[in-house]
Amino acid sequence: MSSSTLPSMEDKLAQMHEHRDEALLGGGQKRIDAQHKKGKLTARERIERLLDPGSFRELDRFVTHNCSDFGMGDKKYLGDGVVTGYGKIGGRLVYLFAQDFTVFGGSLGEMHAAKICKVMDLAIQNGAPVLGLNDSGGARIQEGVVSLGGYAEIFYRNTQASGVVPQISLILGPCAGGAVYSPAITDFIVMVEKTSHMFITGPDVIKTVTNEEVTFEELGGAHTHASTSGVAHLTAPDEAAALQLLRELMSYLPSHNLADPPRRQSDDDRYRQAPELEKILPANPNKPYDVRDIIRPIVDNNEFLEIHEAWATNIVIGFARLDGRSVGIVANNPCSLAGVLDIDASVKAARFVRFCDSFNIPLVTLVDVPGFLPGIKQEYGGIIKHGAKLLYAYCEATVPKLTVILRKAYGGAYDVMCSSHIRADYNFAWPTAEVAVMGPQGAINIIFREELARSEQPETKRAELVQHYTEHFASPYVAASRGYVQDIIEPKTTRATLIDALETLDGKRVQRPNRKHGNIPL
Repeated sequence: MSSSTLPSMEDKLAQMHEHRDEALLGGGQKRIDAQHKKGKLTARERIERLLDPGSFRELDRFVTHNCSDFGMGDKKYLGDGVVTGYGKIGGRLVYLFAQDFTVFGGSLGEMHAAKICKVMDLAIQNGAPVLGLNDSGGARIQEGVVSLGGYAEIFYRNTQASGVVPQISLILGPCAGGAVYSPAITDFIVMVEKTSHMFITGPDVIKTVTNEEVTFEELGGAHTHASTSGVAHLTAPDEAAALQLLRELMSYLPSHNLADPPRRQSDDDRYRQAPELEKILPANPNKPYDVRDIIRPIVDNNEFLEIHEAWATNIVIGFARLDGRSVGIVANNPCSLAGVLDIDASVKAARFVRFCDSFNIPLVTLVDVPGFLPGIKQEYGGIIKHGAKLLYAYCEATVPKLTVILRKAYGGAYDVMCSSHIRADYNFAWPTAEVAVMGPQGAINIIFREELARSEQPETKRAELVQHYTEHFASPYVAASRGYVQDIIEPKTTRATLIDALETLDGKRVQRPNRKHGNIPL
């Protein structure tokens, strides 16, 4: 063959661009149009909106499946239904995959899974977060057990990456069967209202097996998982909002477990006082208030990214900043179930505490807790075991831990909510704090039962005893006299107090016994 008949560089470049253009089309324009009609973006459009402009570098765009059964040999698409690669969010490296519903409904086969596994391995190796944009019909039936093996390979890597690099799942379409377990292992799940669904078995199977009738939305929609099951941490009204929410969440998180969270230059005065805090607590200690009204004046620019906002609402968790430092906040919320700890609240807070500890994010705990929720349902449901999860999480955490007792801190719940006894570094209290084994009314009923029964004026006597008990046993000064509370502070100075304390803990080091891992009461 003469040199004149050999393909030139221009020819080879043209062929490369032709293949690239083919890969960009996924399953074809017709299917792309169908995706848009559902109000959904394509995999590549999602990546473009999520990452910093021009930062995406695709990997394995020319991969195809190896299946020849069921006529699959004639149905090959470049990329095999998933777009993988790396890019930047806020200038920081992330690895990601985005399932392409236009190719075999985004179903997962051997090579599809191998592409995802490759970026997960790179993320762990290079210390960068893994972001999964899920939009898949599940396992690719034509590939049989090979697709199941692919899922298991992903699950294994999710587990190995846990606590090493942040993992976040966006559910942007269907996610059913075995596919839901990968998101479940990741740190955060973001769902889109109306268009995303998660369930183990669909409505048809449920009707066949249990005769229960339920819609897709009722069974596994964003609202269900955000408010009832607690599977979803965050929801958004549409895909664009979900992608922006992920970027916001990433701004609070470090790239890996050996790095500190990103710190911003704060334009909010670190010594800014918040006199409005002194008007929020009702004079009657049994009246509710929303603890978010206390969180926002304390943190930088009133910015608070709440996690699990609609689930277990008696406790509030989320991310904020103090003088530019990222912190995780855990706060009892008296406007829901009086702020008691129950099964769901304990599980919700425990997992958040463990996440923050895994990734070096200091913890700020705001306490107003009357105890654990009593009742047969709670006891039969295992409140002992589940409440112990939160206790375990706080005891295990070695990040800086700051606690402020706002009002009630009763019984075992006082211990559990990051008390000094389980190694809070600093434990502050407002003058309104009540630290006691139980509330004054309950204590008086037990201690002075016989005396009240003999009294000619039991209500007057009760009022005297309650006042005496409150002054001598339920005030913050008793705990402070024992050193359990380091200082009693003015509410308006809470922000400055926390920032100063946090600054002293920059060099905190904790040595723990050597062990493979603890055995948290799951």
